[in-house]
Amino acid sequence: MGIRDIELTTIDGEPTTLAEFGDRAVLVVNVASRCGLTPQYEKLEDLQRRYESRGFTVLGFPCNQFAGQEPGSADDIKEFCSTTFGVTFPLMDKVKVNGAHAHPLFQALKETPDAHGKAGRVKWNFEKFLVAADGQVTRFRPTTQPDDPAVIEAIDAALAQRAESSESAERSA
Repeated sequence: MGIRDIELTTIDGEPTTLAEFGDRAVLVVNVASRCGLTPQYEKLEDLQRRYESRGFTVLGFPCNQFAGQEPGSADDIKEFCSTTFGVTFPLMDKVKVNGAHAHPLFQALKETPDAHGKAGRVKWNFEKFLVAADGQVTRFRPTTQPDDPAVIEAIDAALAQRAESSESAERSA
């Protein structure tokens, strides 16, 4: 089973997988409403709006594992995200990202090293993992802003790869 086939649950309790997002590039982010990094929601939403039509989606995974900074219910989280930051990207069910009960998606994502070659534990809220259509993962640590040039470059590369794959499929059809 590949990373895109791991079972997920939306914040509304519906089953899904990354595969259900088709060949979209997906930025998986563990999010929290009461964190010093919470303003990143605004930049994540900017990415969603900027790249959505090109085949990109942000997926927010609320996590209460870091200093209890996401204590709310699903309804509390949805309301906070929509009213405070105008979030339109999909939110998933609250998950654990570290430890024995870490969600299987994050267990797999944590195997990816960051730009400094370090894999392993998620360090804090707002760690980002870009999953390309082919399942390749690029990792960005929490303090890397969503509009950081390295993030933008990785998204552009994933979307270019997606476009090339679509063109190749059309030519061979």
